[in-house]
Amino acid sequence: MSHTDISGLVRDLVAWVAKEPRPYVEAIEAWRTSCPRLPVWEEAMERGLIACVRRGGGALRVEVTAAGRALLNGG
Repeated sequence: MSHTDISGLVRDLVAWVAKEPRPYVEAIEAWRTSCPRLPVWEEAMERGLIACVRRGGGALRVEVTAAGRALLNGG
């Protein structure tokens, strides 16, 4: 499976995170996969579309990046 085959799923993940930052535990539970042919989470992270951040000592959260917003805006 090529990277272009999962681009729609990567976009879905980025759009889901863009609605609101998600707790890491929630995001990884919803989007992890054990299938090496469907690396949606990994692809989004490698492309810099989402990032795991900890603000003010709080829980680890997943947020959309500027690159992720650009993807959603057609850029």
